[in-house]
Amino acid sequence: MKRYSYSRWDGTQAGFDLDADAVLSEINDDLLYHGDVNAALRRLLQQGFRDRQGRDVAGLRELLERLRERRRQEREQFDLGGVYSEIAEELESVVRQERDALSELATEAAQSGDQRRKEVTDEVVADRQMQLGLLPDDLAGKVRQLSSYEFTSSEARERFEELMERLRQEVVQSYLDQAAGAMQSMGPEERDRLRQALDRLNQMIEQREAGEELDPSFEQFMSEFGDFFPGDPQNLDELLEQLANRMAATSAMLASMTPGQREQLQSLMDELLGDLDLHWQIDRLGANLRSMFPDAPWERRVGFSGGDAPGLAEASDIFQRLADLDQLEQLLSGSPQPGALSEVDLERVRELLGQDASASLAELARLGKRLEDAGLVENREGQLELTPRGLRRIGQRALRELFSRLSKDRLGGHELIQTGQGNERAESTRPYEFGDPFNLDIERTVRNAIRREAERLDAEGGAAGVGAGGGAGARAGVRFPVRLHPDDFEIERTEHLTQCSTVLLVDLSLSMPMRDNFLAAKKVAMALHSLISSQFPRDYLGIVGFSEVAREIKPQELPEVSWDFVYGTNMHHAFVLARRMLARQHGTKQIVMITDGEPTAHLLEDGHVFFNYPPVRATVDATLAEVLRLTREGIRLNTFALDATGHLREFVETITEINRGRAFFTTPETLGDYVLVDFIEHRRAMGIGSRRSGGAEGLGGRRRRLA
Repeated sequence: MKRYSYSRWDGTQAGFDLDADAVLSEINDDLLYHGDVNAALRRLLQQGFRDRQGRDVAGLRELLERLRERRRQEREQFDLGGVYSEIAEELESVVRQERDALSELATEAAQSGDQRRKEVTDEVVADRQMQLGLLPDDLAGKVRQLSSYEFTSSEARERFEELMERLRQEVVQSYLDQAAGAMQSMGPEERDRLRQALDRLNQMIEQREAGEELDPSFEQFMSEFGDFFPGDPQNLDELLEQLANRMAATSAMLASMTPGQREQLQSLMDELLGDLDLHWQIDRLGANLRSMFPDAPWERRVGFSGGDAPGLAEASDIFQRLADLDQLEQLLSGSPQPGALSEVDLERVRELLGQDASASLAELARLGKRLEDAGLVENREGQLELTPRGLRRIGQRALRELFSRLSKDRLGGHELIQTGQGNERAESTRPYEFGDPFNLDIERTVRNAIRREAERLDAEGGAAGVGAGGGAGARAGVRFPVRLHPDDFEIERTEHLTQCSTVLLVDLSLSMPMRDNFLAAKKVAMALHSLISSQFPRDYLGIVGFSEVAREIKPQELPEVSWDFVYGTNMHHAFVLARRMLARQHGTKQIVMITDGEPTAHLLEDGHVFFNYPPVRATVDATLAEVLRLTREGIRLNTFALDATGHLREFVETITEINRGRAFFTTPETLGDYVLVDFIEHRRAMGIGSRRSGGAEGLGGRRRRLA
């Protein structure tokens, strides 16, 4: 049995993450507007969001700003020439200390009073001062000469040896990164192991390039030499990539120096590596890695303007950080999918940009996965697409959003309490009346006949004085024929059913997004589809989008529907399609049209489209002729005009007068409220009207101004 414990919130416990519904809520409007799950998620990645704990999750735009600021700080903090200057200054300090020791030695010999000692000392001091004076100016030559120089000062000798050991480690670290950590205080045997490791690694690279089987295998190599490569590589490719990044950083560091600094520092590094007999193996590895990773920043030049002088290994660290920042910037700048962010090394992001940035990237990377796990989207060939469940969820969300803005007294339940002719059985019956369908309740009908016959016999017996004091009960056991009479008939009551067939016409012309009307119209389409499919499953809803031409839109296509980058408002074609779609349906038929423009296009007899703005007489006449056809076929046309101009208002009033439908002049903010209210009011009125007048709608033509 699971056990749970509770504690007071102290700010350290992990909170609740953003769930799939919250993610869908964040991208809902964007998804409806553009119809692309991937684009909506990318825009959410760019802008970020606030989680359910109220914490800000930084978007990619903010993370890129932090990244660029970090790079600027690096370049303004350090002076790359300081690498050379620091080494030169340390060597010069060792030389000064040796000169001071020589001067002190000569002074002591002169003060000793021993002439022979003085002569010998002066000779030695003069020789060594001459050697120091003849030291080359370049770092490599100076190191080479001092390495064979016999120091007078033991302190100066120790300082030089410590400097050489530190520089050797820094050179190896600059090329091999953390491998230098295994070289600290290493003796000849460990240095020989490093040479063997590099030789084996080069052999493995060359074997793989030649298509041969690796000998040794990667696992064997790591078991023997893994202490030199503590970056935890999982395979040979990861190890080589780590080494390539480091060697490219050192190459870029040298490329960013002045020619004189670069030449002297490169010579010094070669001298130190030659002393370890590692020079050839590292050059060999570098050549192999350059061939394998040609896109790495091997020769990238970077300018610095700061004053801090880094060490040799630290300079390579700086360039590797800059390379990692560049690589991260390239990934984040490409409008990536959420899944692509899972490839980011979050630990490295934490080192570069801090814990908050790493946590934000981790949260962003999980967005698409949450939607997939909830069954709202699915990955098809690398692209996320809405599932039927996701489509329903978006429609329900649009429906809730529109209903939430309505006061409770304006729209409530819409169940009909009337009973009468219909298709669904109720739990009650009633006496038959002429004209009712003959849905007899056999049990109650026969019972009525038996009761009527028994009462008749009782009445006859009572008149003859038979069975006194008995009544109907006195006839028990007496058999008599049962004859049905029309008064005995009792029929089953049925629930009153109405069926409404609706086609929604949505204007997709370019004016809709230009006037900020498109999102409201699409939300209405989603909400109406959700309302009808969930509350009125017997009803029919067709959807037609129209601009230069009209086309039928399937419900599953709704989220991806967007406006058309064409001019033209072809109501004529939309009415033609809607009339054909409704011809196959039953019940009360109506068209709901949402538009913000006058008819500017119509179909010609040959099927081509005629367009003209402003509208011409031929287009208006063709559109009105189709309205007349709708009227003759009993199809009611209800028009919702957005931001109507005078000409549009006049046209809508004309088609309303012809069709006796309804006209609503509204705004994008109130469009959804009134479409849903009108639809349900129409359903109620249709039900009442059909009961009273045999199926007529019961609503005359009217116009409404909705503020």
